[in-house]
Amino acid sequence: MSVPRVNVLFVCGGKFHDMDYARLQLLQLLGEHEHVRVKVREDYSDVATLANARFLVTYTCEVIPDDAQTAALEEFVGGGGRWLALHGTNSVLRYVKGKGWDAPRSAANFMRLLGSQFVAHPPIAPYRVRVTRNDDPLVQGLSEFDADDELYLMELHDGIDVLMHAQFAGEAPGFVECDWTSAQPRPVLYRRVVGAGEIVYCTLGHARGRYDMQPLMHEYPQVERGSWKQPAFHEILRRGIRWGIDQRAEAA
Repeated sequence: MSVPRVNVLFVCGGKFHDMDYARLQLLQLLGEHEHVRVKVREDYSDVATLANARFLVTYTCEVIPDDAQTAALEEFVGGGGRWLALHGTNSVLRYVKGKGWDAPRSAANFMRLLGSQFVAHPPIAPYRVRVTRNDDPLVQGLSEFDADDELYLMELHDGIDVLMHAQFAGEAPGFVECDWTSAQPRPVLYRRVVGAGEIVYCTLGHARGRYDMQPLMHEYPQVERGSWKQPAFHEILRRGIRWGIDQRAEAA
């Protein structure tokens, strides 16, 4: 018996990241399922597409929906849709001369819907990602691993269920909110139930090529591929995609 078609909206766009690389990687993973059909957009201007979609995937940076688009996203999830949000989806950044990068709270409704807002990250260096809830199908059987990625330090909102975390206490130089010396777990992967639907957020997946910081600099000194080099990250993505396209059962 054939499997019913699943429509997916994939939003991939924004600043400071190699969106072409991330788009290709995620389309390849989505393409492992022959019954999946994907519409790709660079922002949320086509959220009307969600009326005929079951699953939303986002990999963005500095791409923020307006109030009407945010309401449409909340209606989609609240009505039973699933949303796999990745890396910089929860980021709003402004550079303040003499102080560094700031995370203005200018998209409060959107960030409350997601369950978090990016605020800062320490310099990229390997850190250990640990399983918080090993009874959850999205992470069951996974081992802890080292991620050479941006460790997201975030403002957290109510209703998140953390599945994987990292420990960090220290400074985040280059950011306005740089003091993170209070030792506590930092969510890396979490769920958030919204009405009849759900959001899964994974902060991993940094990618930057040599030309992705223009116009701030002509050429970035190195290519960064973050957790994309990690088989564990690909397994998390595969489970997240199966969770999103098969809503009859949890990914396993």
